[in-house]
Amino acid sequence: MRTTTIAVGLAVATLTTMLALTSVARADEKAEIEALEKRVAAGIEAKDADAVMANYVPGDSLLVFDIIPPRQYAGADAYKKDWAGVFSGCADSPKFDISDLAITADGKLAFSHSIQRFACTDPKGNKMDMTMRATDAYRKIKGKWLIVHEHYSAPIDLATGKADLTSKP
Repeated sequence: MRTTTIAVGLAVATLTTMLALTSVARADEKAEIEALEKRVAAGIEAKDADAVMANYVPGDSLLVFDIIPPRQYAGADAYKKDWAGVFSGCADSPKFDISDLAITADGKLAFSHSIQRFACTDPKGNKMDMTMRATDAYRKIKGKWLIVHEHYSAPIDLATGKADLTSKP
């Protein structure tokens, strides 16, 4: 009986330690992904497509469903050109805010969803202000989290067929 009690005690202690270590790892992963999202935002506000793209998987495996046409951007080069076009459409420095960021991470794969607001003034002086829903999928590659898939969307008013780019809860 005493041996069984000791064995159960050791098993419980081991399981408790493993769960604690897993929680720490997940907290670290979440912090790393939050830092990645902050780097993306800083790159956008600096109008620096290279800084933005440093957070995405390089090459042809990246797939992005952006809020603006075309339907999809396949590959990092295509998405970098998209950002360059967005930046050229802003006469000032864009403002980019991320809120309601929720992250689920588990070792080598993770995903997040958030609300993202992008605002700037176009070359003609018109204000552009869009609030979008964003979902990102991440993969840890060589110890670094990178976005491997991104999907932006906005609610659609079915009566008018227009996107609600001011999206309030």
